[in-house]
Amino acid sequence: MLKEPFDFLNSHIPVSRGTFELLSIYYELLLKWQKKINLIGPDTIPDIWNRHFLDSLQLVKYIDDKKKVIADLGSGAGFPGMVLAICGYENIHLIESDSRKIAFLREVSRVTNTKISIHNKRIEDFKIDRIDIFVSRALAPLDKLFHLISKSVSHETICFFHKGKNYSNENQDALLNWRYDIDVNPSIVDSQSVILKISNIRKVL
Repeated sequence: MLKEPFDFLNSHIPVSRGTFELLSIYYELLLKWQKKINLIGPDTIPDIWNRHFLDSLQLVKYIDDKKKVIADLGSGAGFPGMVLAICGYENIHLIESDSRKIAFLREVSRVTNTKISIHNKRIEDFKIDRIDIFVSRALAPLDKLFHLISKSVSHETICFFHKGKNYSNENQDALLNWRYDIDVNPSIVDSQSVILKISNIRKVL
């Protein structure tokens, strides 16, 4: 039953059998909890391994150091942060304000025995000493994302944001208030989507 998604993921990103077994537990929990609370868009359920798991896993191509401190903004159902933690990234922080989703994330962490830090907070209220990388999927336009993380950004901070076909419009809007370096990388999940790598973020004076 699980061989097909295992082969599917490995056709794009190498995933061990042990890691896949944990992702499968995550998958089953997601389907169970989805009946009670809206964790993901119902129309994405038939394509969940592609739309959510592989979409999260593709960040492995860009983040080599598994010891980096990574904050997942508005984590929701845990994509991509929980997936990265299951894949062995050691310092993941999930930031989510919805207490029901927090309960789900804690259950996934418990059942999969995955070490992860889960914060029931609004993004603007979240603060730790150092964040190396911010990640986010479908949360907010670039300008708003930069405002949300502005207190935690340094010159060394890197962001990986999943964006859709309108990313260029978001980029133009953000440039009114911010300066940054940006690399646009094609998504392996959707030909109209991209992974933006953003660094050297600073506010326009």
